[in-house]
Amino acid sequence: MKFKHFSIEEREKLQLMHWGRSSIRKMAGELGRSPSSVSRELRRNFPPERKVYTSRMAHERALEKRKCRGRKDRLKNEKIRLYVTEHLKKRWSPEQISGRMKKENIGNISHEAIYQFIYAHISYGKPKIGEDLRSYLRRARKLRQPNGARKHRWLKPKGVSIELRPGVVSERKRIGDWESDTVESCSHKRGINTLVERKTGYLCMTKLQSRLARATSKAVQERLKNMPRHTVTFDNGRENSDWGSVEKELEIQTFFAHPYCSGERGTNENTNGLIRQYFPKKTDFTQIPDELIQKVEYDLNTRPRKRLNWSSPLEVMSVAIEC
Repeated sequence: MKFKHFSIEEREKLQLMHWGRSSIRKMAGELGRSPSSVSRELRRNFPPERKVYTSRMAHERALEKRKCRGRKDRLKNEKIRLYVTEHLKKRWSPEQISGRMKKENIGNISHEAIYQFIYAHISYGKPKIGEDLRSYLRRARKLRQPNGARKHRWLKPKGVSIELRPGVVSERKRIGDWESDTVESCSHKRGINTLVERKTGYLCMTKLQSRLARATSKAVQERLKNMPRHTVTFDNGRENSDWGSVEKELEIQTFFAHPYCSGERGTNENTNGLIRQYFPKKTDFTQIPDELIQKVEYDLNTRPRKRLNWSSPLEVMSVAIEC
């Protein structure tokens, strides 16, 4: 049976029958309604001051409730919704937005509430109404889904194994332990080198002059020469084969993660994922101006981080350099 709201005429008939002490089933039969519908209508509309069903009051109440039906706007108010939308477009994650709002006393909104705000307008993978904000997330999925696991093969690393790296590096107790990687360009063209400091998350992005190992080692040396430095952890790509000159010029230790174990350089891999928000796969970095690379580096270094108590990597690294 298709549902239909009670009309004012039906409520007037219901009032007369109820005042005449008719049974629920008799009233339902007269109105062509189910007994459960009549029972609910009466139960919802007994004013506490009169204890009697009144058709006029019941109808006014139903119309008022009908105006407010449906899901309310997510997040607390328009100011918070505008703040969230603005910072999503700056490529901040929901967790970063939530943490920064608490730190600046703007509002106490969880990152889960922000995700719900983003996906509330999505139906069958497409936006129903309003702006589709999924594209500003790091992974712009049609629907939210848990992360999967990847299997790895074990091969011998090229240089000193990460197994011999000092334990203090894993503990993130000091500033100056870096992870290095290459973000590939399209068609095997030269890409960019990324260096991420493990404790602060501070990022250095450098366009490579070639795909040779010497270009990578030169980029690493140039970016770290005025930075706090103790170690650099590489992957096993050919571009990192000139690790010896990095050790010599910067007077630091270098280590190599196990092949196919990107999780051993998780800070770097996560940051590369953030970079891909700006430069998707198949980007030709030879056509990207240095100014845009610098802007993206600045944007990522000024994002608040949870592990830094919602300070930004730039703020923390600036203090470390001055000391």
